[in-house]
Amino acid sequence: MESNVIVQIAVIGAFGLIGLGILSMIVSGIKSLVQGKQDVKRIVIMAVPFIVFGISYAVLGDVPKAGVLTTMTMMGIMVISVVITGLRGTFKF
Repeated sequence: MESNVIVQIAVIGAFGLIGLGILSMIVSGIKSLVQGKQDVKRIVIMAVPFIVFGISYAVLGDVPKAGVLTTMTMMGIMVISVVITGLRGTFKF
């Protein structure tokens, strides 16, 4: 029983550290954006998966299904991007 408490504390600590890391990245990104070091386009591109997840969650109302749909959508966008990049390189436009 005592080992379960240690595992729970470790898991909570790990999630807390992950949360702090994500929070510090968000604050750093906002700071860089305000200072003009980052382009708004790059920040928006990083937000695309979250936007897709939000839309799919609003439509489906279920987190696991929304996660799977987000993953499939992002993979589809990746395949389309690779095809467009390849065509652009082939036809030089």
